[in-house]
Amino acid sequence: MSQSWMVTVDGQAYGPYPIDQMKAFVAEGRVLPQSLVNTPGEAGPYLASEDPILAPLFPKDEPPIPVEPAEPESKVPRPAFSEPSAKAGFGRQRDSAEGALHHFLIMADMKSRSIMGLEEVIYNIGQAAPLMPQTWLRTSPQSISAVRNSLIQKLGSVDVLFIVDTTNDKAAWHNFGPEVDARIRRVWDRAAQRQSA
Repeated sequence: MSQSWMVTVDGQAYGPYPIDQMKAFVAEGRVLPQSLVNTPGEAGPYLASEDPILAPLFPKDEPPIPVEPAEPESKVPRPAFSEPSAKAGFGRQRDSAEGALHHFLIMADMKSRSIMGLEEVIYNIGQAAPLMPQTWLRTSPQSISAVRNSLIQKLGSVDVLFIVDTTNDKAAWHNFGPEVDARIRRVWDRAAQRQSA
């Protein structure tokens, strides 16, 4: 059997996931150097940056943030993206109270497809207002991952998308490429670390 990993968030283990899925999670910002992982059958999770196979997937310019295991909390699972909490970099958590509205800033750069398809989805899944070309403010009870997943269906191979959940201080993006992706993650994580200090 090929190598696979479990990812632990808030005391809940997810997986196992093969290396290709772990690479995708790292690229999406769901698995960070400080994420807790272990291979099936191993005792206790450890930092992803300490795994000899996963460590090369992370940028070398910043050391991982140490994370103390948290006590499990009663939460409704939801996919997460880049978040201030190191333990929230993967897995699923509740954004806020059930049924609460989230405020999103949605920015797109449509190069290969018409903006009309994207706008149709934006206006159909929540109250929205255009701010400037290809930028909208939107309110919806959906999570940032649900919004991102519905919008990327309307993107072409060179179109890019960036979403900020201003209610929960989260960001999700699509199609920026590995270098820009790494820069976004570094800036977002640094801003979150300053706020928590």
